Amino acid sequence: MTPSQSNNSTSNLDAVAAWDKCLGIIKDNVNWRAFQTWFEPIKAVALTNNILTIQVPSQFFYEWLEEHYVELLGKTIKRILGREGRLEYRIQMEATAQQRQQPATMQLPGSAHPKASKENNFVNLDYVMEDPQKIKNPFVIPGMKRVQIDPQLNPNLTFENYIEGECNRLARTAGVHIAQKPGATAFNPLMIFGSTGCGKTHLMQAIGNEIRRQHPNKSVLYVSTEKFINQFIDHSKNQEVNDFIHFYQLIDVLLLDDIHLLVSATKTQDVFFNIFNHLHQNGKQIVLSSDTPPKDLDGMPERLLSRFRWGLHAEIQAPDYDTRKAILEMKMRNEGLEIPEEVVQYVAYNVQNNVRDLEGTVISLFAQATLNKKEIDLELAKRVLKNFVKASFKELSIDDIQKMVCNFYNVPYNDLLTKTRKREIVQARQITMYFAKKFTRSSLKTIGEHFTGKDHTTVIHSCQTVENLMETDQAYREKLLEIQQKVQLAAM
Repeated sequence: MTPSQSNNSTSNLDAVAAWDKCLGIIKDNVNWRAFQTWFEPIKAVALTNNILTIQVPSQFFYEWLEEHYVELLGKTIKRILGREGRLEYRIQMEATAQQRQQPATMQLPGSAHPKASKENNFVNLDYVMEDPQKIKNPFVIPGMKRVQIDPQLNPNLTFENYIEGECNRLARTAGVHIAQKPGATAFNPLMIFGSTGCGKTHLMQAIGNEIRRQHPNKSVLYVSTEKFINQFIDHSKNQEVNDFIHFYQLIDVLLLDDIHLLVSATKTQDVFFNIFNHLHQNGKQIVLSSDTPPKDLDGMPERLLSRFRWGLHAEIQAPDYDTRKAILEMKMRNEGLEIPEEVVQYVAYNVQNNVRDLEGTVISLFAQATLNKKEIDLELAKRVLKNFVKASFKELSIDDIQKMVCNFYNVPYNDLLTKTRKREIVQARQITMYFAKKFTRSSLKTIGEHFTGKDHTTVIHSCQTVENLMETDQAYREKLLEIQQKVQLAAM
């Protein structure tokens, strides 16, 4: 080993040790999900003259760190390396061995931070483009004299009505950046993944609509992978595969939904590989969606998976309670509906799987109320949930409620079942009975029996007391809503 190699090795070891110490501090200052997402993928590269160089997966990754964690990183570095400590980034995109043998002929759109360095490897693919006027357009608008692309977008699916929450913040933020500079950001392609009904299609369409608004001269196309495959099959039968390829090469922004369906379409994979390469090398934007992350796309060729890894993978999870509630409220405004707050909360608590179930529940509530000429109340909501989203619905038990209320007030569970008249015990008992009546189908008699033989009149009195205090005491009402949320969320 030469002296320079020895020094470099020592530098790397020092860098790793320094960064491990930094991670120990950072872990105590961010939640575990943020730590896993934004800090675990970082690699320490070098430590020279109190300057720690770290490697991050992408330009977007770097920008997110600078926007959300710059203060934390700055304080941490100075704590570990001293007042003169500084942090520099290296932005590196992975490439396969085969790609590294190809000439690097194209730079990724977008510029790095002045202190950042990039390593980009792209395969040089040349295409002979035909006259656009002669290409058969799968989405041609009848009557047009020139090639014009119908974007296949629903104008109602926009960022304005796409509720942001912890479950989708990364994907939505990336989508907004793409809409501002399509093809000129470091996350190209953007791959959105998540289970059915969590809002992937809505976000893709919102990106497309916003690009058309900000960049009216760009051609945008949303297409499902199923339709893409069927179009290819039709063109193959008619000996028009070149037309199919060349048409898609004309697109400025391609939004391809459900890319996981491409796993079983081997011939279409080859065509998409060519289209992808051409669009990417010419600075066009690609947005993909899948029900699984790329690493779980078993059967997808490695050459495609490697290209998916060039950009950003953003997961959309099932919406949390606050996001579900906001979605319901937005849906009510859009439909001109008025639903009591307690019904909104009840639905938001219990419909947990996806956004489609939430929207379907609102429609069902409105239909039931209209057809049966009834007010939308909690009883109606319970019936609709039981029949409409039975798989998602989960009713609380009285025992669950008792334990959660006891934990909130820090009172022993056994004390709740005694005849003591201590104020905090009485209050906890009344609230438990109120929640039991509100969120279970148990009779008043059954609820009373859970409190060592109380009769139904005691339950009625407790519920009335809670309701009266909610109407007259704002502080009590806020406290009750806080308890209610904790009880429901803990039982999910």
